[in-house]
Amino acid sequence: MARIKPQALLQQSKRKRGPSRISATTIIFYSLILVLVVFFLFSAYKHWSHRSRFASENHIAISQAENSFGNSKKSELPGYAVLNTSKGSIIIEFYKESAPEVVDEFIDLCQKGQFKGMLFHHVIKHYVIQAGENQGTGATEDWSLRGKHYTSMKHEAFMLGTSKGKHLNKKFDLFITTAPIPDLNEKLIVFGRVIKGEDVVQEIEEVDTDEHFQPKISIGILDVTLKQKI
Repeated sequence: MARIKPQALLQQSKRKRGPSRISATTIIFYSLILVLVVFFLFSAYKHWSHRSRFASENHIAISQAENSFGNSKKSELPGYAVLNTSKGSIIIEFYKESAPEVVDEFIDLCQKGQFKGMLFHHVIKHYVIQAGENQGTGATEDWSLRGKHYTSMKHEAFMLGTSKGKHLNKKFDLFITTAPIPDLNEKLIVFGRVIKGEDVVQEIEEVDTDEHFQPKISIGILDVTLKQKI
């Protein structure tokens, strides 16, 4: 058996311990894989980023559209009513902000002709005039007995309101004050005020009444006209 020379053994050992060469094809292959992974991650990030931004913008646009629609709908509601009475016209401005539900109900009843032919069935001089379907005298008599004992003035005259208990008997009474009433919030839901026709209110106030504050002659609302502007 031939002996291997020491020099040959040394060279053979170096070749075994040395790093193996990586082919160019392998480098290119793995480089392409890396590029594809980076491209995929970038595309996914761009897609979800765009989708998130679009959803946010779409939500904002919907919210703005809803607000715009709500404001538009609110602005289209009538802001005034003209009560055409047998004594003349009384122009009312609604308090849309403070009593929106009552204003909406009043407008709905006007459109249904609820107040056409309605009589002023109670008149208390220097206090209120009342129109409506409720012919009871409890509210106005209570006002006449208690209200004039107060001296503080919390409300002006010519306010339009309806009874807080109207939903109990399904009636909608109209009260127009003819003098400042201190405890008005305890009695009524105020939803408007007279801006023109105070003289008509005062003329109705001056009619003769019986001991129950009922006018001796018929005075009523002929019809109601709703207006957006005056």
